[in-house]
Amino acid sequence: MSDAGISARKEWMSVLAKAAPARLAALMPDLPEHAVLRAPEVGAVMLRGRISTTGAPFNLGEMTVTRCSVRLVGGQVGHAWVQGRDKDHAKRAAVVDALMQSGDAARQRATVIDVLSDEAAARAAIRAGKAAATKVDFFTLVRGEDQ
Repeated sequence: MSDAGISARKEWMSVLAKAAPARLAALMPDLPEHAVLRAPEVGAVMLRGRISTTGAPFNLGEMTVTRCSVRLVGGQVGHAWVQGRDKDHAKRAAVVDALMQSGDAARQRATVIDVLSDEAAARAAIRAGKAAATKVDFFTLVRGEDQ
């Protein structure tokens, strides 16, 4: 896979992992025929943090994740890692990942990936607007005797 292909796959896998499970299920109610290579399983990953950009990394804590791998009838293999314990979410995300590697990629991008991405961008804009409303501009008044 080319660098552009890897970058595109990272993008859609990120969108699928961050999507609300109910929204992904609504966009993709029926899954195509597939074989489960790795049944959805719940585990944990260690989150690492860093103070500033030069600080030493430290273990921040653990996060629960669910992973799954599937193979479509056409042979495409899809993987997914999602936050939380929702096994159905992990399976749907893995199926969409596999479909994005098939001839059905354009339709999946238009009906699932782009919709989820646009909704996430809209939520981010609303959050940014709320944060901007609380911004305080500090300024210094110049007094006459200071000149």
